[in-house]
Amino acid sequence: MSMEVVLEVENLTKTYKRGRTEIVKALDEINLKLYEAEMILLYGPSGSGKSTMLNLLSGLDTPSSGSIKFLGKEISKFSEKDLTNLRRKYVGFVFQSWELIPNITALENVEIPLYPSNLSSAEIRTKSSSLLKRLDLLDREYHYPGELSGGEQQRVALARALVKEPKVIFADEPTGNLDQATGDMIMRMLKTICRQGTSIIIATHNEELKEYADRVIRLQNGKLMS
Repeated sequence: MSMEVVLEVENLTKTYKRGRTEIVKALDEINLKLYEAEMILLYGPSGSGKSTMLNLLSGLDTPSSGSIKFLGKEISKFSEKDLTNLRRKYVGFVFQSWELIPNITALENVEIPLYPSNLSSAEIRTKSSSLLKRLDLLDREYHYPGELSGGEQQRVALARALVKEPKVIFADEPTGNLDQATGDMIMRMLKTICRQGTSIIIATHNEELKEYADRVIRLQNGKLMS
């Protein structure tokens, strides 16, 4: 049975102007497909274009040229309002620095993506609490981020990304601030989540994460390498 194509990129190019005249190609004619329940590792050194690519694929930025189809819809010409709706409904993010709000609890951090929604406050709380339980954090739900370990904070960030039941999770160096054992735990969790139907793209310069990926895409100087 063929899998659904979640993201399809054709000739994706992103250029920046540096100084008055210099044009820099951050990405150069990228072609790529991401399938349902697939984990892609986007691997390359700093400055290779990984973060730029994540920003384009997730609708945080727009390309200079080329096509991005998300669930069959061409999003590269979407308005900012349409891109915001796309991210709110279909996209989850996990960052290296976790990006948790420090003055609210772990549970409240997870709940945030569900506001506004058609769910009641009680339904949002139940759904968020259930996710924290799934990630073995139920006893930490009323703790503030500063009271959590790095691994616990990253699991809260993962719960926040999952609470909307996204089609795709974009993870930028999700293990970069973690020790190896905790990083391996996070990667195993991401792999389990992927096998349950969520597509995942991970940008990293850590070659050891390759063992978790279905495919490894190497990026260098804005180009995909064979």
